[in-house]
Amino acid sequence: MPTFPPFAVTVDLVVLTVRHDELHALLVTRGEEPFLGRPALPGGFVRPDEDLVDAATRELAEETGVQRGGAHLEQLGSYGSPRRDPRMRVVSIAYLALAPDLPDAHPGGDAAAAGWVPVAAALEDDLAFDHRAILADGVERARAKLEYTSLATAFCAPEFTVSELRRVYEAVWGVALDPRNFHRKVTSTAGFLAETGRSVVDGPGRPATLYRGGPTTALHPPLTREPG
Repeated sequence: MPTFPPFAVTVDLVVLTVRHDELHALLVTRGEEPFLGRPALPGGFVRPDEDLVDAATRELAEETGVQRGGAHLEQLGSYGSPRRDPRMRVVSIAYLALAPDLPDAHPGGDAAAAGWVPVAAALEDDLAFDHRAILADGVERARAKLEYTSLATAFCAPEFTVSELRRVYEAVWGVALDPRNFHRKVTSTAGFLAETGRSVVDGPGRPATLYRGGPTTALHPPLTREPG
């Protein structure tokens, strides 16, 4: 029988939200070796009796104080480079979590600090392990899915205006969109939005209609990232 070296499975989380009209990622500061003091994605080891999604939910709450709640959570990918963790052979299952108005993070577990960082700055930082690559994959997944799915509504409150939805697209894509063209596209896409019958004052002019996410999950035709 061959012998195998120690082997472990971890979960890492790319948690994204829009704050102050800018896409932010949740980072922690590692409180222990390896990479003591370095920024990292929240995550940790999967317990022997634990499902992967349960581990992801637990680590998110333990390291940051953020509860899964109504957040969109999906598996992003697996990362298994033999030397990604200096302690032993570790394979990480990464998850992407998206939610609106997530609260300030409070560190716990082996995290010395936790906070929201603009994605542009986070991607330039010297993150622990291979977390910069995981974060980049998560951001690109979110950007791409906004083109052909209704995922943008996961960044919005249960009821929202078209202007608020447009600001989500602008924050995630990093482009300025023409308000009239955007309004026409999203309101003419069958099943994307559902009217609530209510309105709200959203800037100058007449009150804006409040919408909620509609039943469709796939956008035909897809939206595009081109500015304007």
